[in-house]
Amino acid sequence: MKNGSRLLKPGSYFMRGNNACVEGALIAGCRFFGGYPITPSNEISAMMARRLPQVGGYFIQFEDEIASIVSIIGAANAGVKSMTATSGPGFSLMQEAIGLAFMIETPIVIVNVQRGGPSTGLPTQVGQGDFMQTHFGSHGDYETVVYLPNSPQEMFDMTIKAFNTAWRYRVPVVVLSDQMVGHMIEKVIVPEYDEIEIVDRIKPEVPPEKYLPFDSNYLVPPMAVAGEGYRVHLTGLAHDERGYPTTDHGNMMKLLNRLLGKIRKNERKIAEWEEYMTDDADLVVVAFGITSRSALKAVKDARDQGYKVGLYRLKTAWPFPYWRIRELADEGKEFLVVEINMGQAVRVVREYVPFERVHHLPWAPGKCPPPEVILDKIKEVLGR
Repeated sequence: MKNGSRLLKPGSYFMRGNNACVEGALIAGCRFFGGYPITPSNEISAMMARRLPQVGGYFIQFEDEIASIVSIIGAANAGVKSMTATSGPGFSLMQEAIGLAFMIETPIVIVNVQRGGPSTGLPTQVGQGDFMQTHFGSHGDYETVVYLPNSPQEMFDMTIKAFNTAWRYRVPVVVLSDQMVGHMIEKVIVPEYDEIEIVDRIKPEVPPEKYLPFDSNYLVPPMAVAGEGYRVHLTGLAHDERGYPTTDHGNMMKLLNRLLGKIRKNERKIAEWEEYMTDDADLVVVAFGITSRSALKAVKDARDQGYKVGLYRLKTAWPFPYWRIRELADEGKEFLVVEINMGQAVRVVREYVPFERVHHLPWAPGKCPPPEVILDKIKEVLGR
């Protein structure tokens, strides 16, 4: 690794979640950060401003979130691993550029440390209201990959994984954290560098005159960058294999099937989840992020009181691991979705499970639902 002497050494640390995200990004190879300050992600940009020059990277604070995300798209197309960090209002401003990144197959990482919304909402308090926006925020048909950390350790691990996924599939990837996970301080273990998988782009092997930047013979085409002698034409318009605009409908069918197929054909490789005591459970609690930690305590307490309850923790929002939800549903289980919003992940679960078997505990942003509240809801659902 270049400038590896300034990377965080392997070992055990006590670290804030947002700081762990930065160290994971640097180890993954991030060397450019374009951002604009926003609570509660500010520690990420502040630490990037200090740490990136130490490893030979660059930090620029822009005038707004639109400029920030456009800058990292440009940097990625110049061959530099790049990221930005924001929260709800800034993430909203980035949506058009996220669609652009998908269309021109640009690998970028966006960290969204969620707060309460809508609008300015609760800038310093927790929320989980961006779950659906990470998939459907931009217009048109596209697929994103979204990781859901619930600890500083996972902020570190999943940021590295986000870079790997972005560069493996040439797609924008989101790390969807929240205020409590971003600000909590816990033990973070940094493995030996040779134990950490690092994925880089696939470079073209053909000469420049034969290179097609969007070659349909590949699900993920090799990626040339500026300065390597290859001609690359990038446009948000529908384009052919050369990158030139076209309105041909057959081309659009071929293009979108490939762009969507990169994720849909690999969804079972990408999607992640974690289960706790679901084998004999009558009721499965579904949760993610900070809420999953409270839900785990509630499930343990429920078990102590004789209730057959398990936990299904989402580690990716998208691709959503629907096949496992279906398998659990086929076993006759009921579900309780707990989230810090008024009903987002529950809508997805209800696509795969009969409506009457999916229960919901909505929780307005500002605080995490305490275990005793979740436990009361478990008892209510089970009827005793």
